[in-house]
Amino acid sequence: MLSRTADHLFWMARYTERAENTARMLDVNVQTSMLPQSAEDAEKGWRAMLGISELQSAFDHKYGILNARDVVDFMVRDPDNPSSICACLTGARENARAVRGTLTTEVWETQNATWLDMSKRIDSGLLERDPSQFFEWVKYRSHLSRGVTLGTMLKDEAVHFIRLGTFLERADNTARILDVKFHGATGKRHANEISQRDFYYWAALLRSVSGFEIYRKVYRDVITPERVAELLMLRGDMPRSLLACMDEVVNNLKDVRNDVSAETERFAGKLHAELQFGRIEEILAAGLHVTLTEFLERINELGNRISRDFLVPLAA
Repeated sequence: MLSRTADHLFWMARYTERAENTARMLDVNVQTSMLPQSAEDAEKGWRAMLGISELQSAFDHKYGILNARDVVDFMVRDPDNPSSICACLTGARENARAVRGTLTTEVWETQNATWLDMSKRIDSGLLERDPSQFFEWVKYRSHLSRGVTLGTMLKDEAVHFIRLGTFLERADNTARILDVKFHGATGKRHANEISQRDFYYWAALLRSVSGFEIYRKVYRDVITPERVAELLMLRGDMPRSLLACMDEVVNNLKDVRNDVSAETERFAGKLHAELQFGRIEEILAAGLHVTLTEFLERINELGNRISRDFLVPLAA
């Protein structure tokens, strides 16, 4: 496969996944902002979300004073924010358009219809009337895109590069959400002493990754930070966990390997093995923030290696 084609497929998937992840974070913040809390705590929640996406400085430069409406507008449709939902869905559509011949008709029409419908929904004022409904629509379109891809495309290199983009983006997002929440959480109380207020916030974090029902099924007990970390890092049967994402990355890398990708496979395999055989007690003892920061650095390096080996033409 031409590296240019692989690049478009890879980024089509990453942009689609990024739009969904942003919608998930915004929806949870909108919901939790309705809980009883001080104005200071509410502002911390919105700033934490901007921090997850590394957009705090860009927002402050444009808006100065923070309020929820401006954050939502900035993260959904601000033309100056290249990571906004509108920018991501537009980027996904443009990358799909560049490789229409590689995609099935159903995959292309799904991407194109999402882009067209997005403009209609924004112009109709849905975001202002019912932001949660708009975020659900974004998530649904992302689910539809993945389903149509797996249901209609030949399981060849095109699908493998799409899956690589999806799960690299998802791993990055899950690690950021977990790191920001733990880093901002109080470490003074033992897990068994979690307050009622903390329960709602940990539950909101789980809902942001579709993990609330899964947590109840796996642990059948009160929500504790340690178990949330274990679920989102080390459970391979949790679809959005770091281990589940790395399972997919490693498997798809094997299917597209070339003459220069051995070191990239080894790099990914080492990161995967540390999650597969890791224990949450050891991770917490070493420091969760340190572990997640290192993971984010390594997942970024892995993305760079994949770009070098597959997506960028090799120098003559």
